[in-house]
Amino acid sequence: MQLQQLAYFVAVAEVRHFTRAAETLRVAQPSLSKQIRTLEAELGAPLFSRARGNIALTPAGDALLPLARRILADVETARREVQDLTGLRRGRVRLGATPSLFAGLLADALARFRGRYPGIELRVDEGGSRDLVRDLARGHLDLALIILPLQSTDPALETTPILRENLVVVSPAADAPRHSHLRIEDLRGQPLVMFRQGYDLREATQAACRQAGFEPTFAVEGGEMDAVLRFVEAGLGLAVVPSMVLSGRPGLAGTPLAPPGLQRTIALAHRKDVHPTHAARAFRETLLGFLTDAETRGELPPGVHRTGPAGTG
Repeated sequence: MQLQQLAYFVAVAEVRHFTRAAETLRVAQPSLSKQIRTLEAELGAPLFSRARGNIALTPAGDALLPLARRILADVETARREVQDLTGLRRGRVRLGATPSLFAGLLADALARFRGRYPGIELRVDEGGSRDLVRDLARGHLDLALIILPLQSTDPALETTPILRENLVVVSPAADAPRHSHLRIEDLRGQPLVMFRQGYDLREATQAACRQAGFEPTFAVEGGEMDAVLRFVEAGLGLAVVPSMVLSGRPGLAGTPLAPPGLQRTIALAHRKDVHPTHAARAFRETLLGFLTDAETRGELPPGVHRTGPAGTG
């Protein structure tokens, strides 16, 4: 089994078309098809069903696809790590985080890292915590800021808790509740704006409502963070969000939940079976140092608290 064969297999699996895959890889289509047939012969099973020109993965292809993606991602990581050591390249960090973090603390942390390591390429991906865990497992990210606890079905990840933040009920500022706190029970029958599948905030809100004995009512669902906040501003409903996302949004008001409230723990994660590159380790130290400095100066957003190890500054 060769890496080239795996790359050809993944390309065909993603576009479900041999000719388009060959064009994407800039190879001749007969050559690509031959390498796929060689791979199938070596594995002893067909990887694609080619009935009537429709390309679909067989059960063997379904089993191979996540493994092939991970192998190719790990090879790329290894190549870059060696290049870091030999000075051939300056490095790369692929970071994933929830939109609330990118809109808040992470922008300044990324600026500090960029100032220290201007030659290191930064790639960022926004997503829900469940999506980020999946992308870590596939090798698409070096580091991710995810929400704890992990599910029992999650892959083996090394996690370092770094922040704890309070969740609040957000509403249009003009319609803010007059009470200093709200109970989860107060959301019964209230129209809620709900995040799409993959967001831990969706799961946390649903779980809290069910624990209080009712199913939440959705006015609209499926949004990302910016969309959810805009929908609330437009009066479509309430939402449960991290307190930090309300900074700079005068049209919104956040009402704390009555004790014990709802909190979430943010952790920095990477795969246990892959040692982070030099560039990723440098980012980790920069981020931890930035958070420690922000806590010392009292600059963490309201409702956000430092936890876990201190950084080096």
